[in-house]
This record gives sequence, C-alpha cells and structure tokens, in this order.
Amino acid sequence: MTDIRNPSPVGQDEAQVVDIKQASIQVQTVTPDLTPATTPEETSPDEVMAGKKVFGLEKPDDRARELAASLTLEEQIQLLAAADFWRTVAFPEKGIPSIKTTDGPCGARGEFFTNGTPAALFPSGVSLASTWNVDLMEEVGQHLGDETKARGADVLLAPTICMHRSPLGGRNFESYSEDPFLTGKLAASYVRGLQSKGVAATIKHFVGNEQETDRQAYDAIIAERPLREIYLKPFEIAVREAEPWGLMSAYNMVNGQHADEYEHTLKDVLRGEWGWDGLIMSDWTGTYATGPSIRAGVDLEMPGPSKWRKLDQVMEALEKGEVTREQIERAAGNVLYLVDRTKGLDGPPEPPEKANNNPETSNLIRQAGIEGLTLLKNENNVLPIRNAKKIALIGPNVKRSIACGGGSAGVNPYYLTTPWDGIQSRFDGEVTFAKGVDSSKWLPLASPYCTAPDGQSGVRLEYYRGDRFKGEPTVVQHKASTDLWLWDSAPKDVLPDYSFRVKTIITPKTTGNHTFSFASVGPGRVFINGELFIDNWDWTEEGEAMFSASDDVLKSIHLEEGKPVEFLVESTNEVRPASKVSVLGRKYDYGGCRIGYQEEDKIDRLQEAADAAREADVAVLVVGLDAEWESEGYDRQTMDLPKNGSQDRLIEAVIAANPRTIVVNQSGTPITMPWVDQAPAIIQAWYQGMEAGNALADVLFGNQSPSGKLPTTFPRRIEDNPAYNNWPGENLKTVYGEGIYIGYRHYERANIAPLFPFGHGLTYTTFEYGEPTINNTVLSESSDITVSVPVTNTGSTAAYEIVQGYVRDIKSRIPRPEKELQAFGKVLLQPGETKTVDLKLNKYSVGYFDTSLSQTGAWIAEEGAFELLIGASSADIRQVSFEVKESFQWIY
Repeated sequence: MTDIRNPSPVGQDEAQVVDIKQASIQVQTVTPDLTPATTPEETSPDEVMAGKKVFGLEKPDDRARELAASLTLEEQIQLLAAADFWRTVAFPEKGIPSIKTTDGPCGARGEFFTNGTPAALFPSGVSLASTWNVDLMEEVGQHLGDETKARGADVLLAPTICMHRSPLGGRNFESYSEDPFLTGKLAASYVRGLQSKGVAATIKHFVGNEQETDRQAYDAIIAERPLREIYLKPFEIAVREAEPWGLMSAYNMVNGQHADEYEHTLKDVLRGEWGWDGLIMSDWTGTYATGPSIRAGVDLEMPGPSKWRKLDQVMEALEKGEVTREQIERAAGNVLYLVDRTKGLDGPPEPPEKANNNPETSNLIRQAGIEGLTLLKNENNVLPIRNAKKIALIGPNVKRSIACGGGSAGVNPYYLTTPWDGIQSRFDGEVTFAKGVDSSKWLPLASPYCTAPDGQSGVRLEYYRGDRFKGEPTVVQHKASTDLWLWDSAPKDVLPDYSFRVKTIITPKTTGNHTFSFASVGPGRVFINGELFIDNWDWTEEGEAMFSASDDVLKSIHLEEGKPVEFLVESTNEVRPASKVSVLGRKYDYGGCRIGYQEEDKIDRLQEAADAAREADVAVLVVGLDAEWESEGYDRQTMDLPKNGSQDRLIEAVIAANPRTIVVNQSGTPITMPWVDQAPAIIQAWYQGMEAGNALADVLFGNQSPSGKLPTTFPRRIEDNPAYNNWPGENLKTVYGEGIYIGYRHYERANIAPLFPFGHGLTYTTFEYGEPTINNTVLSESSDITVSVPVTNTGSTAAYEIVQGYVRDIKSRIPRPEKELQAFGKVLLQPGETKTVDLKLNKYSVGYFDTSLSQTGAWIAEEGAFELLIGASSADIRQVSFEVKESFQWIY
C-alpha cells in the first residue's frame, strides 16, 4: 500500500506531500469463507449459519466448531455471554482463552471509559470520510490494530457505518457519510487494515441506528428497498470486500422487532444471502430477550455478567422450543472462531495495557487531518495566510482541543494540540487571542481547581459496600478528573450495590459569584465546608451527560481568591428516577457524577474580540461544537451553532471589524451559517484527533493544500433536510418516509439548493478535466467498464483532486435518484501536471433492488442507456454514456 504519511517530525514548519498513486477505484468481490456451494435459494440460512463444509474441503472455522461440539451444553451456553464488561468467557483447561474487546472508531481506548491508558486519538469518522482516501483508511486501520494490541485487546468495536439521515444525528461525527457507496468503500479499507494486524473489526450498528433519541426503544420503520439500497448497502460492501470478523447489532427496533432479534436482516440477508461467517455481538445492554436473539443469530451478549443468557434462562428457552441445540452450538462455535482468528485457541494470557506513542502514528493522524480539512469558501485568496505580521485568534475553540465527539468513541489521548498551539509553532509574527463567547453546554469540569486530601491534583473517591456509606471505605481511588462516570470502573468488591464519596479542596483563582454544576447518575448531594449545597437525591428530570444522569443542577456562591473550600459529594448507584426501577427490573445500576465549576466573568468578551480583529492583519475565528453538543446518547436539538446565537453574533462582529477573516468551524455535522455571504473564507474542520491543531496550522499557512470533500450535504436550513418531517419520530416509531432519497438524492429530487453540496471542497489551486474516454460502452453481468479522465493542475500549488463518478439511469421502470455515486479516485498533481484517473464500474454500479422479483426481491440491472456523470462534486458534472444491452438479476 502507498505510504501517505507526512515524513516530517510533528510540529515541523514544512509538511511534505507524498503522492498517493490511487488512480482508480473498483469494486472487488471477495468470497467469504462460508459462502455456500449452492445458491441462497438452495441453502437455508440455518445451514449457512452452521458453517457447513463446501465441496468437502476443510473450512477455516472447523477447529473452532469441532471444539464447540466437544463442549457440554452448559459450557456452550456460558460462551454466549461475556464474562465481564469487555471480555468473553474462558475455559483454560480446554484451550479456550478469553478475548478482550475495546472501543472504538477513533482509537483503542482500553478497559476504562475515562482516565484509562493513554492512546492515539485519530480523526473522527466524518473527517476521515472527507479525505475520500481508501489507501489512507487502510493505513489508519493498520495503526489502530497496533493500538488495539497495545491495550491488550483482540477486538476493536469499530467502524461505525450507519447513515447520516439527518444533520441532527448525535453520532454522525462517528459515522462516515450520507452515501452508502462512499461509506462502504471506506469501511472496507479500514477493516482490511485493522484485520491485517490480527485484530477483529466489529462493523456497527446493524441496522437502522441513525438517531440517539430513545435509541433503545424506537422502532425504525424502513421499507425493503431503502433498507437494501441505503442502510444495508455499506455493510454489504464491507462484507464483500473485507470480510469483517465481527458485527454489532443495534439498540433500536427495525420494522417491529428488536435489531438483535430481526431474523430478516441477521439470518436471511447477512448469514443467508451474503454467506457471512463472523461473530455477531449485541450492543452493550442491547439484548432484550433470551430465545429470539440466539435464534436470529446474535452469538454473544454484551456486557457480562449476563442479563438474558444465564444458564437457567437458556435452558428454559431450549425446553420451550424457542431455541435448538444446534443454534446454541452454532453460536458457541462462532465465539470460538473469533477467538481462533484473533488470539488463537490455546492463545496466550491477556497482556497488560500499555501506551504506544510513536511519531509514525502521529504523522499519519496529522496527514489524515490535513486531507480531511474541507475548504468551503475562499474569496480573494484570503487563504493561505501570506505576509501577515499580526494574527488575531478568536473564538471559544482556539485554546481548546476539540478532537472528538462524545461517548464511546473517546479515548484518553497521548497528547492534544489546539489551534493556538499549531499556529504559534508556525508563525513568527504577533499572535493575539480573544475568547469572544463561552460555548460550553455544561460548566467546565472543576478538575483544574481541585486538590485531593493527600495533596494530589484531583479528587479522592471512596467506595462503600451497600448504599448507606457504612463503616470504612472498602476501596479508595484517586481520580484526576471530576467527570466521574463509573459505568465500567466501579470496583467489583463493592458491586452490585454501593455508595461513594468524592472529597476534594477547591481553591478559587478570583473573587466573585462563582457557579458549580452537579449531575448524578443515582441519588446525589453536594456539601461545601460541611453544609448542604446541592440536594439532588430524588431527582426526576433526566439530562444528557453520562447517558443516564440527572439534568445539570447549577448553583452560585460567593468565593474569595485563594481561599480554599472543602467540597464533598455523596452518591449511590440506586436507580434514578425511582420510576425506572419497574422498567429496568433492578434497583441498582451504574453510578457516577459530574462536577463542573466556572468563575464569574466580568469582561465584555464580544467587544474584546472585535477590537482584537480590528488591530490584526488577519483574523482566524475558531468556532463550532464539541463533545458535549455532539455525542452518543442524544441528538442535537438544532442545526444552529451554540449557544443562543452567541457564536453567530461573534462571527458577524469579527467580520465587520476585519474583512480578512477566516471562519474555522469544528463540528461533526452541518451547521447553519447566517453569515455565509459575509465570510470570505470558511474551513470545515470536523474533529481531527490529537493532531488537530497542527493539521489546521499546516493548511492555514499553505504547508499543504486542503483537499477534503464533503461526505454529507450542508443544507441552508434544518427544514430542508429529507428527514425533517419524520425526526425523531413519534410514539417511539421513526418512519423512514424519505425512502431512498436521503442526502444529495433528496436535494436533487426536490430541487432544493443546499448551502454546500455533497462532494464539495476547494483547494489552493485549480484543475481542468479533459475529455473522458470509455473502454467499452456495454456493461454486462460479467463485463466491467472503465472510464478514464485526464486531470490537469492548472494552478501554482501542488494539491490532491478527488474525481467523482455518479451513475444515472436514463429511463427506469421505477423511480430512481437523479444520480448515485458509484466511483471515485484521488490523485496528487504538481503544478502543470496531468494524470489520468480511472473510474471502474461493474454490475453493482447500475442495479437497484426490485421488491417485485421473487418472494424476497432481488437486484436488477435494467436494459437501457446509462450515463456516468463525472465531476469535482455532485454539482459539477461532465458525462459519458454506456448501456446495458440485456437485463440481468442477482441476489448478492
């Protein structure tokens, strides 16, 4: 694979661009190991799921299945649920080791959700997708494989390949795109790279998990055609081209059944039609019954200890005929096959977690960040910054590292870089700073002000057995952060019911009316200097922090500079609100709390920002969202920049003060831009991992040209997006009423002009496309075609160009989108250089799913004329024609 890394040391002024010899994109068919010898019509899904031999040849999974068959029924059942939060069950005496899983798509976090082993933090999925670079994605996968091994893990819970159905999706930053083809191709490369290191990929979430609102309860109502063409398609491409070893079922329901019980997608399509032989695990607490999930093909309940697959529960399901012995053995065999593929049967003990910080990974992350940065607008060549003596850095994100969205995608990074860090290290002139506004959703963590009783920075955390703080603490921990979500870090010695105290000394840095915030998962209360300050014991209003915590409670108090106060929290892991006990079926759940603190601000920040901009040669505004506004667990409520219009007012004030203003937006999803016509330059910076500040600085100063292209459409307003009328649904039902018309398919069909179209992105140069040529004007089931496009760099700067190919069916029996992405290629061109990009099409490029064909439907390529529309975005088009002379059908 081509080396795309920046060979310069991190932080060096000059970044070198290395040619990616990626001149063609094609769909490659990789037959999975368990592809049945007969067609799907001749082989039942249960036979495929059982791992039958093909033509009498030994299969790679035979060793695992023979071992599974030798186990007792009780041992087989034990394998069907995890041993703990991250690990499978081991039988050392039988040569069956435990394997360890770890989150997630942006880095291998290790065992602890917060404050764990330091790890590499890669750009988020949407930023990686903006590179449109399959070679880079494969190398990212390889480095993540090394990172996973450094955490002592065997399975990475990634990639996330659900669709961007709405701009409000809380987890869109973690996923790739609104387009299934782009998503599938990138995912396949990621999986290939990861599994080349012997680490299992776990593509997720299967299927229809496009929103976080009511994510464990809503029912995604998806018709068969959009299910096949949009929502299953990325998984299909990844399975065909990369054969992932693992897959995770979704929390939500699909068409009336829980995703982990939906036999149509799991059994009929995934196992049957696609012949896939990997392991299916549930999302964490995403199993809802015993028999139905085993029967549908979910092999492993996560996490452990089991809720639905205890021995007596599975035995009862077996006696009732809800599952069969064969299905239990098949699931156990799938678990052992994953063990064999990763650690190996008779494999070594789990190694301890360790850090693996190295310049190669840092350089790769930086290059991925540079290629993902997407230049949306650049009037009057404001960018790159040249001949400036004074730069004003303005905005709430200048001195913060906005590197990732929230939830299970996060890691404890080796280091972080801010825009301030990156620009300071590359600019010899004067740099000034003005924050402008505070955009935090919650108060900042109190951590920087905290000193534990033993003098360490942070807090003392005392655990007690039982929920009444009795006796001496059973376990004492030191925590550096006041983000104390204890989901996976509460000591086993105090489970299942415990209470805890948080003790620290808080020393104010100024005098004023300062504000504390407190949210607790269970009941909680706060004392200051021994007096009750916040009582949150019987809370009923849920918030968004920590997935299942209370709303943030804020309270102010007058404190004096340098005068410390004693701060105490008491909390338990009892379920709150109490009404949820009957729903969950348990009194105790996950515990934890979050403590925020902010001192009174007496400065006019907006005026300060305008003054700083006016006095500078160039103003760089760094605004956007962060891990509090975009996260697993909840969706965005608006497409506007937070909060309450303050960032928009800041942008308008700075542009008015300095016409040479560059707006850098950090978000994982589109935002509204009421100032778009006034801003001369706009960069969509996404969430770019631990090298975010350096990547941004390299692009601002022209060390490299940006080359990112939007993997998702930016609408002008939220009302324009295709899911607007069905988001997030009602009465726990979300109707995917837009059908196949999501993303650019919708905007083109409805003739709605977006703010910025899918595939849009500028560089610091210009390109000229020559006349495309085609090697064959007839496409058939067995005959592919190649369209060759010469591209010339007509400017003065080296840069990448991404050539996009969209297929249009001129006349179809049923409605089809105006065009659909079916090929792309990325090429680096020096000034004046011409290269040819080959766009390859095959049967998958022209088909649609026809539900009228047979009982289950089938893919069909209809006889007739087609066009390949070629351009630099979905709105910039040239074309060539070809035809399908005779219709043909296929299943997979």
